[in-house]
Amino acid sequence: MRVIRISEIEYEPVATATPIEGWTGGQVKRTRQTIIPANGSKFFNASVVNFGKGATTGVHTHASDQILVVTAGIGFVSDESGRQERITVGDVVHIRAGEKHVHGATKDSYMSHITITAPGS
Repeated sequence: MRVIRISEIEYEPVATATPIEGWTGGQVKRTRQTIIPANGSKFFNASVVNFGKGATTGVHTHASDQILVVTAGIGFVSDESGRQERITVGDVVHIRAGEKHVHGATKDSYMSHITITAPGS
C-alpha cells in the first residue's frame, strides 16, 4: 500500500499546451504531478494535470479508456459527438479508447484533474 498526498507531489512542466479557440491571453501552460509513475502498476497510470487559464491538451486519443476526475477550477471536455462546456470539482468524465477528444481550462479559470489510463496508452 502507498498513501500519496497530492499537495506533496512535485510539479513537472508539460512541454505542450494548446490554447483554446479564440484565446488572446498569451502563452498557455500545463503541469503534471505523477501519482503512479510508469511501471508503478501493471494496470494504471495516474497523474494530476494542471491547466492554466485557456490551456488544453489539443485533440488526441488513448489506446485505453481514460477517466478524468476534476479536482480544481472549471474546464470543458469535447469529443466528436459534442462538447460539455462546464466540468468542475467532483465531476468524473469517462472517455472511451480511441475516441478523439480534448479537455482543458476555460478562458476565465484554471482547471486540474486526475487522469487515469492503462499503461502504454
